Amino acid sequence: MAMRCEICGKGPSYGRRVSHAHNVRPRRFEPNLQNVRAEVNGATRQMRVCTRCIRSQKVTKAA
Repeated sequence: MAMRCEICGKGPSYGRRVSHAHNVRPRRFEPNLQNVRAEVNGATRQMRVCTRCIRSQKVTKAA
């Protein structure tokens, strides 16, 4: 399953892991995704949403 937010589309970003001896190799920064039961068009649906969207209330949680 893709590491992508269903609201904003945020996905992984890429960087480099650098050791003390300056050995460089690639790494991935994954977004903090949470499984949330949310209301979409009046229906309850389970979505994978990043915590930034949850905090900014782009998602209304189902009760």
